[in-house]
Amino acid sequence: MSRVLDDSIEAFLDAANPEPSPLLEEMTAYGREESFPIVGPDVGRFLRVTATLADADRVFEFGSGFGYSGAWFLGALPEGGELVLTDYDEENLERAEAFLSRMDTDATVRYEAGDAMETFRRYDGPFDVVLVDHEKSQYRDAFEDVRGAVADGGVVVADNMMEGPVNPADVTAALCGAEPVDDHTAGVAAYIEYVRDLEDFETAFVPLGEGVAVSVKRP
Repeated sequence: MSRVLDDSIEAFLDAANPEPSPLLEEMTAYGREESFPIVGPDVGRFLRVTATLADADRVFEFGSGFGYSGAWFLGALPEGGELVLTDYDEENLERAEAFLSRMDTDATVRYEAGDAMETFRRYDGPFDVVLVDHEKSQYRDAFEDVRGAVADGGVVVADNMMEGPVNPADVTAALCGAEPVDDHTAGVAAYIEYVRDLEDFETAFVPLGEGVAVSVKRP
């Protein structure tokens, strides 16, 4: 359950949205059974629509876990597309490969174990969509790294803006000048302060899942 949306809105989304594929239902159930943080089907569908609207060929994820968000992205990538997954835990990526190998796709998936920041620096841009969902204290640094490698009209999406390891009231207080209560809150607040003032990106905040920031690069 989400603290961002009330029960009536969650019920609406459940009724209005189509059922996920059997594989995505299996991955959703796995994440919940294992208490593994996932973006959930509402944000997953939003990510897939974002990739479709951006006409994405290349997607990079900072923090992929067992491939849940990657499965949603992969459904939007064309033949010859590329999806780069990163995670510190090699076992998570092995599980991601086991899941994603069952999808009918002609896109290439790359599984990169280790530090996502270091991995990104080994890749040449541009990327059409970037998902930031790793250590909150590194969110701003990640955006600074990807800023010049996002295609015009490309999108950077950051998760956990309003929930998860942060409390929205704490983030709001930090944005209003209070001392952050922890590193997660400090990281999210610093990210928001950074992206909201950029002239080359337009940012909006979407209260789905645990809250996402969506930053579109101006042409």
